[in-house]
Amino acid sequence: MSDIPSARGFDSTLALFRNPYGFISKTCRDLDADLFETRILLQKTICITGAAAAEVFYRENRLIRTNSMPGRIQKTLLGKGGVQGLDGATHQHRKKMFMSLMGTERIAALEGMSVHMLDSFAPGWEVRDEIVLYDEVRELLTRVVCTWAGVPLPETEVSTRTAQLTALFQQAGAVGPKHWAARRARHRLEKWAAGMIQQVRDGKLQPTQESALHVIATWRDLNGELLNSKVAAVELLNILRPTVAVSVFVVQTAHALYRYSQWQEKLRDDEGLLEPFVQEVRRLYPFFPAVAARVRSAFEWRGYHFPEGRRVLLDLYGTNTDPRSWDAPLEFLPERFQSWDENPYNFIPQGGGDHYTNHRCPGEWIAISQMKVFCRYLVNEINYDVPDQGSELASGELPSLPKNRFIMRNIRRRQ
Repeated sequence: MSDIPSARGFDSTLALFRNPYGFISKTCRDLDADLFETRILLQKTICITGAAAAEVFYRENRLIRTNSMPGRIQKTLLGKGGVQGLDGATHQHRKKMFMSLMGTERIAALEGMSVHMLDSFAPGWEVRDEIVLYDEVRELLTRVVCTWAGVPLPETEVSTRTAQLTALFQQAGAVGPKHWAARRARHRLEKWAAGMIQQVRDGKLQPTQESALHVIATWRDLNGELLNSKVAAVELLNILRPTVAVSVFVVQTAHALYRYSQWQEKLRDDEGLLEPFVQEVRRLYPFFPAVAARVRSAFEWRGYHFPEGRRVLLDLYGTNTDPRSWDAPLEFLPERFQSWDENPYNFIPQGGGDHYTNHRCPGEWIAISQMKVFCRYLVNEINYDVPDQGSELASGELPSLPKNRFIMRNIRRRQ
């Protein structure tokens, strides 16, 4: 049995923060291996990359999610007690709750609400000199997902809830004041969500039965008990937060339309290219860099020993741009998805494996459908100018966005 190669230095936390999307894959290339061992936040960690590594990562019998994420991420991005930290039968039962919300009709309803909201926002955009797309889309998606989920959202609370939901994902990896602001946002959001859960259970609030609020408030665990109200609040936020976070993908889509402008005409001419286009955005544009798990019980992989309890980080972006899986991996080539074999391990922007049994994000279909809605709108429904604004992505930022959040000017609706 061989020793796992080691990264240079005692602890790699700063190196990971400096290069969050490239650290794991670069270190693997330097070591000529698919894995290496280091310390992250002083804790021994095995970092892995590539499709074969992803397949190992998503085998339920080898790795577990319980207590795998750093506490600062759990206290901002994820919350405690949610589906991301469950394993085995408990995880699969909770996952059914989320998958019940992802039917074709429900996703189509969300699409329709977004189109309607875009039509409502567009007249206001026309009379302004410029808009910041990221700010507009975050508010729009907050309004849309709350309506879709059955969550009451008074007009006076729209800005506050938008900012709070944004803080959960935009400041998840932050340090200092931004981290504490994100923790305050989660505390307030969980209190708000738990209050609504209780109102549903008391009959004071009656959302439609197919709504996320009703489904989560009435869901029973494997013992037939209602979810603890705080856990139910975390799961409701696991619907609201990721949908608002799709604003990042939307801005990345707009950036791709600007940078690869020849695709605008292609998309107008051929609707069938729309999904390959947004899939290529998801592949090439970075969102979160890695996902964590722990070794359930010791095992070997490729002659290397994974000890029980060891934290493992799977490189998401490096796997999505691995030259062993993708030709010309750093080139923007949407056509590649016309012949993609739908391998669940070489393309993992929102996790890998099976949606029903593994920890692949159940909201992945929402992300794809919303990206298509906004891409279609930008290409077919409005004209706009993109001023010179230093449109390179801020690669050290999580998630990665243009520094000016994509400014648009002279917006006009097409006749």
